[in-house]
Order: sequence, then structure tokens, then C-alpha cells
Amino acid sequence: MTPTARSREHRRPVPAALVLEDGLSLQGEAYGAVGARLGEVVFATGMTGYQETLTDPSYAGQIVVQTAPHIGNTGANDEDMESARVWVRGYAVRDAARRASNWRSEQSLDDLLAASGVVGISGIDTRLLTRHLRERGSVRGGVFSGEELTGSTPEQLVERVRAEPSMAGANFVDEVTIAQPVVLEPDGDVVGTVAAVDLGIKGATPRHMVARGLRVHLLPASTTLEEILAIAPDAVFFSNGPGDPAAADEQVALLRGVLDAGIPFFGICFGNQILGRALGLGTYKLKYGHRGINQPVLDTATRRVEITSHNHGFAVDLPIEGEHIAPHDGGRYGRVVVSHVGLNDDVVEGLRCLDIPAYSVQYHPEAASGPHDAAYLFDRLVDLVREHRAPATPSPVADTPRKES
Repeated sequence: MTPTARSREHRRPVPAALVLEDGLSLQGEAYGAVGARLGEVVFATGMTGYQETLTDPSYAGQIVVQTAPHIGNTGANDEDMESARVWVRGYAVRDAARRASNWRSEQSLDDLLAASGVVGISGIDTRLLTRHLRERGSVRGGVFSGEELTGSTPEQLVERVRAEPSMAGANFVDEVTIAQPVVLEPDGDVVGTVAAVDLGIKGATPRHMVARGLRVHLLPASTTLEEILAIAPDAVFFSNGPGDPAAADEQVALLRGVLDAGIPFFGICFGNQILGRALGLGTYKLKYGHRGINQPVLDTATRRVEITSHNHGFAVDLPIEGEHIAPHDGGRYGRVVVSHVGLNDDVVEGLRCLDIPAYSVQYHPEAASGPHDAAYLFDRLVDLVREHRAPATPSPVADTPRKES
């Protein structure tokens, strides 16, 4: 049954249930659209920024549980959309705001969910559910309401959930990427040009680049190396995005072509995992992932701790101490180090290549809802661009005429 929109005002409560593949079922009230939605159930710990979460393409294929108990009090507006649509499949909250109360609000969160076809549930014990997911790990689940709930037995609902494909091996790149290339120009002087490959990019990312004087060519995920080289970019960027990096062979091959061409590279989130794979490193699925805007990360070079925004369920597999030779093709990309480490669980949160101009982070320096501790990473991109554009300085030794014997 296709989810149907409904207004929260002047309506009777509609029963809803969130059902997990292990049989856990939580009863609540429909929030947003009425119907059924299946996906991986994950929890997000941010106390603010729910609209950024909903419109982040990295959440494609997932049912998001908000750990903060009160959600929706500031409503929703067009300005805070991080993409053109809501991407989460389902949404679960404890205490949904009865009305939006904010001068920037243009509609209620409930109405945004309903208009977007997102089947949600409110009034459930999200603390219990979060503890369950931490112990069991992220699992498949479904949100059911209306006839989708009343027309099936509990056993049938569990079977429908178990028939849903796992997130491991999933590829959503073609679903979330831009359809056609777009060029974004800075207001002032152009510092350089960046080819940004959209794997599920958020709107704040190109805004950070443009604000720093970078011309951004926003490109579909299917862009070829030849098309990138035709732009003659000063740097290439791979964005965040949903799915399993192990399924992104096409983007790994593209990045290897970029690295072979000597073009500076910066990647965020999915882009970090793609860099890891391009270097010959493995990736793995985290038990329950990192999702929220309060994650502490250590910069291994400066020893500074940053509070950062995360949304990832996969990570790069590399020891966090010391220098390592990137294993791909006999180590042709040279040395790589872990540049950032998650302090909650020692997960790799960034890579830095020492012999080629490439770096990446697993978290989100562009986070519109905050925090902004990591915004300097875009300044680092500008530095790389300037270095790439600067003419090579002739060596004094090379310019000295050789003395004839």
C-alpha cells in the first residue's frame, strides 16, 4: 500500500507499530504518512538538526530513531533542507511536538513527513529501542500503520521485515546522485576549480566551497575520468552518501584514475571509504554506526579534540598507529596515516596520504546544524588548490649551467 499523507490537526490517532527482524515490536501512533516502510533501523543522537538528518541522502534506505525525546518543536522550512527531498524511509520519535513554535517555521514536521511519504511512529520508548540496537546492532525493521498494520498478523509483519534486503552490499548511488552536471560560481574572485562527484551530497558542502572562492562543478556519480579531466580541475572531491562502500567499484576505479593523474583529492564520509578502498584498504560494517552531532574526534597530528557530526555505518579498516604503505598495486600510492580517530571506539575517522595530495574524513565538516569545529578542512582544500595552481619554482641547481670539463 502506498503511504498516504494526512493532516495532524483535527484527526483521530492512528495506531502504528515499529517491528524489528528479531521480533521486537513497539506500539505507538502514526506520525507523518500512513502505510508501511521497510529499511535498516538506526539511531541518531542529535538534540537539534532533525531536518538536516531527514534530508541527508546518506540516510537513504534507513528508518531513523531519534534518541532526543522531544522532536518537531521548531517545525520545518525550505531554507534548512540539505537536499531537494526527505530521504529517510521511516521515522521514530518518542514525544512529537503538538505544534511548531519558531519564527522560521513554515510547516510542521508531521506535515513535512506526510507530504514526503515518510511513514513514522511517535509515542514509543526510544530509550529502550536505542539500548536494544546498541546491544544487537542495526537491524532490519518496518514501520506499519493504518490498514498495513491491522490487515496483518504480528508474525506476517516480522516475515515482511526479514524479507527486506540487508544494508550490507546495498548501493544507492544512482538513486541519490544529481541527474545532470551543475556549475556553482563564487561571488568574488575564483581561487580554483573543484570537480565534486555527488554520491549523496548535502547542500552545505558546495556552499562551504563557494564561500571560499572555489568554482564547483557538481557532477553525477556516473561521471568518467575523461569528463573530469576535460574540466581541468585543481582538485577532485567525493561526497558523503548511503550504502556499502564495498559495492562502489565504479567510484573506486574513478578515484584511482584521479590519483594516477596527480590531481589533489578530498573526500567526506562515503568519500573517505572510497579513498580507503582506492588505496587497497578494506572496509567493514559497524555494529550500530555513528549518527549524531556530538561525536568526539582526535586529530592525530595536532592532538586537538573536535566535536563533530557523523552519519556512517561503515568504516575503513586500518591500524590507527604509525605509517602504512597503501597496499594497492604494490604500494604505488605510497604511505598513508590515520589522521583522525573517533574517541568513543577508536574507529578510523580520517586518512591522509603522505606521498600524494589526498586526504579525507569520515565525518561531516559541513554540518549545517553544527558543530563547526571541523570547517578548517575546507580551508585545507583551498590550500591544496592553490598549491596545485602555483607554477613550479625552478630549482636553483637545475638552472645553473653545467661547467664543461
